[in-house]
Amino acid sequence: MKEILADIAGIADLPFSVRLWQEEPIALGQSVTPGLEFTIRSPGIISDLVRHPTIDRLIGHYATGGIAIEGGTLLDLAAGHDDDPRRKKLFKKLDKAKLLKAGLPFLVGKGESPNSQTSFTGTTGEVAAAGKADQDYIRFHYDLSNDFYRLFLDPQMQYTCGYFPSWDASLESAQEAKLDMICRKLRLVPGDRLLDIGCGWGGLLIWAAKHYGVEAYGVTLSQEQYDLGQERIKDAGLSDRVTMEIRDFRDIDGTFDKVSSIGMFEHVGFDHHKAYFRKIHALLRPRGLLLNHAITRRGKPTLKQFRKKKKEYKAITDYIFPGGEVDHIGHSLTMMESNGFEVHDVENWREHYALTSQHWCRRLYANREAAVAAIGPEKTRLWLLYLAGVSLGFKRGSIQIFQTIASKRTKGASGLPPTRADLYE
Repeated sequence: MKEILADIAGIADLPFSVRLWQEEPIALGQSVTPGLEFTIRSPGIISDLVRHPTIDRLIGHYATGGIAIEGGTLLDLAAGHDDDPRRKKLFKKLDKAKLLKAGLPFLVGKGESPNSQTSFTGTTGEVAAAGKADQDYIRFHYDLSNDFYRLFLDPQMQYTCGYFPSWDASLESAQEAKLDMICRKLRLVPGDRLLDIGCGWGGLLIWAAKHYGVEAYGVTLSQEQYDLGQERIKDAGLSDRVTMEIRDFRDIDGTFDKVSSIGMFEHVGFDHHKAYFRKIHALLRPRGLLLNHAITRRGKPTLKQFRKKKKEYKAITDYIFPGGEVDHIGHSLTMMESNGFEVHDVENWREHYALTSQHWCRRLYANREAAVAAIGPEKTRLWLLYLAGVSLGFKRGSIQIFQTIASKRTKGASGLPPTRADLYE
C-alpha cells in the first residue's frame, strides 16, 4: 500500500497526506498543507471497499468515521485539481500490476461494514411517487434545528444561492443582493400581492415587504422554519403585511400579482412538474410574473437517458436530500411554455452557487463542534461532505442553477420594460 501511495506522490503533487490506521502519515506530494490528512482507520475498511466499491459504502464509512478528512474538508483535498494536469486521470497512470498486488490482501481480508444510521427512512414507494411524502422529506432535511442552520447561513437565513456583486464580496452582502435582485426581476411595486412558495425562514417575505411595500404571503412545510419565521416577522414589525403558514402549495387559494419559488422546484418531483406550473398559473393574475429559481443537471439526448440517475445522485437523496429531483433547463422551459407561461429571461448563476456553498462549507467546518452538539457527529460529517461536493459540482459545471422569469401568457404586450437596464440601475 505504501508503494502505491509513493507512486501517487510521484505522479501528482497532491496537497494532503494519507494516514493508514496507526501508521505515520504519508505525504502525497511536495506541497502538502500541514495537518491536512485523509485517514483510513482500519484495513477492514479497505477490504470492504475492495469487495463493495460503491459510493454508498464509501459515504457510509465516512459518516461513521472509518474514513476521515483531518485538518480540512473535501474542498481542501480537491484544491488545485482542475488546474493541474498531473492530477487528471491519475488512475490510468498507475501501475495496474502493482495495484493488483497491493489489493489482493484486502480482497481476502475481513471486511468492516460501515453500519451508518443516518440515511432517510421515511415514506417511500407509491406514496412518495404520488407526491404525498413531502412532509417526511422536509422534516428530514430542514427540521434538523434552526441552531444548526445558523452555524453556516447568513443573518437573513438564506439557504439558497447568493448573488455576488464581486467574487470577493461577503456571503452576507451576496445574500442581500440576491433578495434585492429577485424583487427587481419580479418588478415588485407597493401594493403587489407576492406569494413565495417554499419560503424558508421568511427572508424574502420580510425583504420584499420592508423594501418594496408589498403584501407578502409564504408557505413552508417545515415547523422549524415556520416558528422562527413568525418570530422574525413580528420582530420586523411586519405582521400586518407578511403572512406565513405551514401549507402545501397545492392547497393555496387566491390570486397573486407575483410568485417566487426559490430553491423549492427541486422538491416537486419530475412527474409533478405539469401540476406545479398549472397550479402557479391558476394563482397568478393575467401577465402576473413567476420567478423560478432552481438547480438543474445537464440535458441528455433523450429524456430516458436524462432520468437515469448516477449512483452519486442516489447517495445524496439517501443521506441528505430525500425526494429531490432536478430538471434540465430545456425541459423546465418546455413545461412553462406548455402550461400557459411566456418565458422572458433565463440567467445562469452556477458560479454564484459554487461560491455560496463554499462559504457554507467553510463556516460549518469552523463551527463543527457546535454542529456535532446540535445534530451528532455522523450528520455533521455528511453535511460537510455534501456542502463541499455541491460546491465542486457547481464549480465544475456538472450541476447548474437558473433563475427564470415568466409571465402568465395573454395576448398583447407583456408589460415588461424593453431591456434589462432597470435591473442594474
